[in-house]
Amino acid sequence: MSDRELMPGERLQHYVNEAPFDPNTVDTLTPQQERYYRASQWRIMWWRFRRHRVAVWSGAFLLAMYAMIVICEFVAPYNLHTRDTRHIYAPPQALHLFHEGEFIGPFVYGYDYKLNMENLSREYVPNMKKVQPLRFFCRGDDYELWGQIAGDLHLFCPAERGTAFLFGTDRLGRDMLSRVIYGARISLTIALIAVGISFVLGIVIGGVAGYFGGFIDALTLRAIEIIRSFPEIPLFMTLSALLPVTWSPIGVFAGICVIIGFLEWPGLARAVRAKFLSLREEDFTTAAQLMGASPARIIGRHLLPSFTSHLIASLTVSIPTAILGETALSFLGIGLRPPITSWGVVLNEAQNINVVAVYPWLMLPVLPLFLVVLAFNFLGDGMRDAADPYS
Repeated sequence: MSDRELMPGERLQHYVNEAPFDPNTVDTLTPQQERYYRASQWRIMWWRFRRHRVAVWSGAFLLAMYAMIVICEFVAPYNLHTRDTRHIYAPPQALHLFHEGEFIGPFVYGYDYKLNMENLSREYVPNMKKVQPLRFFCRGDDYELWGQIAGDLHLFCPAERGTAFLFGTDRLGRDMLSRVIYGARISLTIALIAVGISFVLGIVIGGVAGYFGGFIDALTLRAIEIIRSFPEIPLFMTLSALLPVTWSPIGVFAGICVIIGFLEWPGLARAVRAKFLSLREEDFTTAAQLMGASPARIIGRHLLPSFTSHLIASLTVSIPTAILGETALSFLGIGLRPPITSWGVVLNEAQNINVVAVYPWLMLPVLPLFLVVLAFNFLGDGMRDAADPYS
């Protein structure tokens, strides 16, 4: 339209079609487009997450690990407390499939043992004539599933009168692989409980401080700064040392969960507070306030979903941090203590560097710890990208 002035009574030109609307003339959506536009937010997040193959495989690995800890008594080849005094500090037995060109299936070679009188060390030499096939879904050491259900069925067992020390044995002749499997139950469970505590504290305290501001915000910031000003490891050690030695193993377990959860919430609370300070000024927050929504509803239904991706990323980073925290405390001897078995308790055997130099397989519990932490990091990347609306 030109820039000339309109004459009196002249109609303004426009480009709106004044013909009646005919829905049959509108291009219809393809089934793929309609499926996408009708999908919920969670379904769209799932579709995005599936494109991140490394994250999917990491999630499957972590699901398998958490499924294993439910039935670790069945998965482990030996009972947690089974000792074989004939195989103290025995090295790992390699797994084989073929013997002299013939397929046998998974098997190990038995050990010939002798005591070296020159240096008083135990020497284990694989005997190629002692072929010991592994047995699957077999009867072995007695156990009580979760301390309640008696059983003796195992996923795999050593051959009759044979051994299957795939991770070697420790100073008491206990199978290291079985101890690692049992330890996964405590280490992975304590991380979930501790992170649950820290998330509740972080979201509630940070959300209240960021939403209301003022004196509450200032008081929360001072508390966060005081807690964060202490060195983390010495503070862990101090609080853990305060746990009474007369407490039961369950009491110590609960105490470590509370300590880790209490020390991990300030980081999340600070991030939640900063986000709420900006979101409370948005139009949708003002609209919810004018409609009479309570602060709890505004925080839970409007503000928290606005940065789900950040919460997911924080969650997946906090869990491995809690696992490493428990492992470090137990490794130093101020966390969980026997008879509780965790990855940190198992690694406590490797404190002496001279022992590790002679028996390096005592460091093998580091392998599942490394894989779990790495899997959580990959899973967090995939979930953060899937939840980010701008990805």
